[in-house]
Amino acid sequence: MQIEMNVSKTDLIIGNSPELMEVLRAADLVAVTDVAIMISGETGTGKDLLAKHIHRNSRRHDKPFITVNCAALPESLAESLLFGHLQGAFTGASSPRKGFIAEADGGTLLLDEIGEMPAAIQAKLLRFLESGEYQPLGMVDAQHADVRIIAATNSNLIDDVEAGSFRRDLYFRLNVVPLEVPALKNRTGDLAQLLQALNLKMSQEHNLDVPRYSSAAIAAMEKYDWPGNIRELRNFVERMLILFNGREIDVMNLPHEIHSRTKRADGSLFNLPSGGVDLESLEITLMNQALQASNGNKSRAARLLGLTRDTFLYRLKKYAI
Repeated sequence: MQIEMNVSKTDLIIGNSPELMEVLRAADLVAVTDVAIMISGETGTGKDLLAKHIHRNSRRHDKPFITVNCAALPESLAESLLFGHLQGAFTGASSPRKGFIAEADGGTLLLDEIGEMPAAIQAKLLRFLESGEYQPLGMVDAQHADVRIIAATNSNLIDDVEAGSFRRDLYFRLNVVPLEVPALKNRTGDLAQLLQALNLKMSQEHNLDVPRYSSAAIAAMEKYDWPGNIRELRNFVERMLILFNGREIDVMNLPHEIHSRTKRADGSLFNLPSGGVDLESLEITLMNQALQASNGNKSRAARLLGLTRDTFLYRLKKYAI
């Protein structure tokens, strides 16, 4: 959990691409209201920064901003952590504790990775969203809190709804205003601005001289897909700053993954072997890899392949996987 009484100006969103500006305009419109917001986007795109931007431009800007990673909530303690408890409410509750909702009273609560919230807590969160009331463990009377809820996810929650792992009514209650943070590869012209800002920030943190990037190196970086988005770019900038303190960075100095995963001129990521491929075998291999990467979760495996869940299930049956 992170508690911030005032969101820092260092959390500003950097970039002026049309794709980013469209999202920020919508965020500014909704910031002045109190409706629930669902922020989606790939991992590392800066969904938390957009949530902070909304809080900073809301009437709650001088109140707490709290971030809760739902994936890190232990299922056995999730209710206590979110809603609080009284002393003696359960074994080990040696003292009373305020929950995240009480801590965020008057401010904003960001529920990150909302799709990972334990099922038992989803109904209680829905009640709070609808009435503003919650009940700490061990307390008879309901409590009230004025909290603006922002949810964030890097998955397609509607697939989780269809799979039965996420409540449909909670999804629609959270998804009043959906905002999608664009992937870095889709933010036209923002890379150079982000590179400059991150270089300056990192050089001050490490007390090192900013390296210079050749035009060829920047061109190669702009062709790269940045699957880890801003988070990957930040780590890349820090690594290059340390390795090339005050020196020039050319294409040959860039990490291997930028060379190996840079898009070809035709926009594709794969080269067809001269001898051709067995398309059916390739499809089966990719489906098995997607299942392995998603730990058997068929909805997530389908998303990895850009398929709907029904299409993925059909192909599983077709190939008897």
